[in-house]
This record gives sequence, C-alpha cells and structure tokens, in this order.
Amino acid sequence: MGLSIGKVARAAGVSVDAVRFYEREGLIPPVRRTESGYRDYGPETVRRLQFIRRAKETGFSLEEIRELLDLRTEPGSPCASVLTLAREKLDLVRAKIRDLQRMEEALESLVADCLLPNHGEACPLLERLVGHSDQPDRRQL
Repeated sequence: MGLSIGKVARAAGVSVDAVRFYEREGLIPPVRRTESGYRDYGPETVRRLQFIRRAKETGFSLEEIRELLDLRTEPGSPCASVLTLAREKLDLVRAKIRDLQRMEEALESLVADCLLPNHGEACPLLERLVGHSDQPDRRQL
C-alpha cells in the first residue's frame, strides 16, 4: 500500500491542492488509484514534489521546473544544461533586484517629500505621481 494524498503532501511540504495541480500539469506522473478510487502514491512522488517545491522556492517557473525534471531523467550529465538555466535565472533575479532598488529609491524620495515642512495642503507624494509637483525630484539634485 502506498501513501495517501494527504500523507504525500505533508511529507513533501506542499498542500493537497498543489499535489493535484502538479498532477494535472504533468509534473508528477499519473497516480494509481485504489479500488475505492483514492490516489495511491509511492515514495518517489514525495521526492519529486520536494524537488518541485525547492525549485519554486529558488524562483524557477513551472515550465522551467518541467525542463529541469526532464533533464534530471536524461542519461548522462545534464549539468551544462542545468547550469545554463540557473545562470539565466540568476540574471533575471539580479535584474529584478535592480528594479526593486530603483523602486525603493523612488519611494524613499516620495516619502521624504511628504516629510518636508511647508508643502501646503497638497500632498507632495500624490502631486509627484500626477506630475504636477513644484518640488524638485531629489534624484535629479
């Protein structure tokens, strides 16, 4: 007897809904069913789900995870292909970090404008977002 969907989910650290989703998406193979219709998973499903969870936590998309899973089952060493995927993901993460840092700087400037004395009735943050501010953009100073 194998594992129920609840036991597999707990062991892999995912939700029951996630197990069903990954099954529908083909990330885990179709599962055998008991005579009463319950899913009956083997221990290899737990390992595969843990792999999927860890890959998601690292930022890989479902399509990239599918590719990684395919590479994992290829004979020989797929390390070069995996390295290429990882480098591409790292480049994307670094680009997102740069974007987030620019957003942080813009928000810091907006918040700083709100803290300036004598800005009258109008909210400098809202005015800057609308583009009607008499306040200079601090990033240009």
